Amino acid sequence: MRHPAFQGEEPNHARDVARRGMVLLTRVGSTVTGCAIDDQDDRDEMGLCVPPRDCVIGLERFDQYEWRTQPTGVRSGPGDVDLTVYALRKWTHLAIQGNPSILVPLFVAREQLVYLNDVGASLRRTPEFLLSRRAGHRFLGYMRSQREKLLGQRGGATNRPELIERYGFDTKFAHHMVRLGLQGVELLRTGRFTLPMRESDAEWLRELRVGQHSMKEALDVARDLEVQLEALLGPNGRSPLPDRPDHAAVSAFLIDAHEYMWTTGFFTEDDYDDSQRPE
Repeated sequence: MRHPAFQGEEPNHARDVARRGMVLLTRVGSTVTGCAIDDQDDRDEMGLCVPPRDCVIGLERFDQYEWRTQPTGVRSGPGDVDLTVYALRKWTHLAIQGNPSILVPLFVAREQLVYLNDVGASLRRTPEFLLSRRAGHRFLGYMRSQREKLLGQRGGATNRPELIERYGFDTKFAHHMVRLGLQGVELLRTGRFTLPMRESDAEWLRELRVGQHSMKEALDVARDLEVQLEALLGPNGRSPLPDRPDHAAVSAFLIDAHEYMWTTGFFTEDDYDDSQRPE
């Protein structure tokens, strides 16, 4: 089956750059964490690509390509696809800052890989050069942001009023708040986070999403995780992660990845579907 995001007869520069320079394409979102609720969730995907020379050292520009089943402004539903493909350099800048969502392709289970080549495989094999305690600060910040949204302190009203009507609070904000705390603590303790999540944690989060835990329970759990994160980030924290990523290693990786793709050539006919998934 051809991936619908890369089809179309009309010219589309961003689509063609993303398809031809793809190095890694994975599923992301609640499915890969193990927190999906039956078939209620959409399919989120993230890809990384190396743009051609003219988009890097010439006047052409490529940062990312976005494609979704639903039109702009319409919420995705069960079975819908939301895809973002980042230029490798942009993705790497976000990764070394510790953006939680951006780091997911590094750790997804093999069955959630849609496509990877040698560059993508190398990235997943040795992700530690991108990681630092900066990630802990980002997880903490995103976690607090979700709590503020849950409490109505940021971003105005939720766009999921049906959850508030059914459960009394936006369980998705609560779910993301706790999930970020769990993943952030694991990352700071071990240098990676497990996908799918440990089943006991995933089960609790699934229960939270369907209102089987109260908002107070979620806030209490989140506060405990926040304390753990703060301790790991403190001056006596025992996280194995360095204070900053290895910029020399990151730069060398980017140079090698671009030279490799520019030397070996880009794809012209490959379809990014299940047939490309590594064994």
